[in-house]
Amino acid sequence: MTGSDAASVADGGRGTAGGTPASPPMLGAGAAVLAFDVGGTDIKSALFDERGTALGLRRTPTPVADGDRTSVVLDRLDSLAAELRAAHPDVVPQAAGLVVPGIVDPDAGLGVFASNLGWHDAPLRELAAKRLGLPVAFDHDVRAASWAERRLGGARDYADAVVLVIGTGIAGAILVGGAPYTAGGYAGEIGHSPIADGPICPCGARGCLEAVASAGAIARRYRDATGVAPDGAKDVIARAAAGDPVAADIWNSALDALALSLAQLTAVVAPQAVVIGGGLSRAGGALFDELRTRLAARLSFHRLPVLVPAELSGNAGLMGAALRARGLA
Repeated sequence: MTGSDAASVADGGRGTAGGTPASPPMLGAGAAVLAFDVGGTDIKSALFDERGTALGLRRTPTPVADGDRTSVVLDRLDSLAAELRAAHPDVVPQAAGLVVPGIVDPDAGLGVFASNLGWHDAPLRELAAKRLGLPVAFDHDVRAASWAERRLGGARDYADAVVLVIGTGIAGAILVGGAPYTAGGYAGEIGHSPIADGPICPCGARGCLEAVASAGAIARRYRDATGVAPDGAKDVIARAAAGDPVAADIWNSALDALALSLAQLTAVVAPQAVVIGGGLSRAGGALFDELRTRLAARLSFHRLPVLVPAELSGNAGLMGAALRARGLA
């Protein structure tokens, strides 16, 4: 995801940097692996043992540096790996999984671009493998999350699916035949698909879905219209339900934008399911019921996708990194 990058995509799980996130579900039996989910604000890390239990799971601030942060991020991964190995000497990792935001080419092992981490065509897989002394599986954070949802979560029953993460920004991933479709790292930029002629998105394009319908945009648009800073998108939704006409208009336009984007995806990709995660997914029926109704109204002969909530929340990226690493072990 460009623009705000996936580090700020959704707080469906990151929250304030530092601390211990909630434990993810078990991966199941397999090789012991290290896993790292790098964002612009924080890094999630864990050592998964042979039973699939996450050991030493923690969230630490992403190191700050001027310009390209590749070197300082690799330093941090090296130190986190050393701490995990020292704390659990009986668990010997056979590989590592690394997922990052931005434009990612997993086949070439490149971080093509990440605005909030400053890298351009950084050979992250090769550099991380040298630092960690392990084979490294490398991928985009939301694509890895979609893989985890496919294996263990909301997309488990659907080989053809779209995973949409709606939070501060909007990121997506497309699963075709049970495998992520990457297109050199450029596929899945659903948040930056145009749905109108405006407003200008932070990425520089006009009318991106993210600029209208992300949780961050919903809160920002209400603040700009009223001068009142809401307590996030959930507050705007609550105000709309209570009869606030400005909030209702903003929420209605966000739902229309999401329905339009999903209708376009349905017509072109025909997913069996759209799995929705991120902070906005916690709106429940206010989001899912409305999207089902509006999506059906936009389509005719098309196969309507099932709309389901993501199940792995903020741990999906880390679990996807671990699953990818196990594929190398």
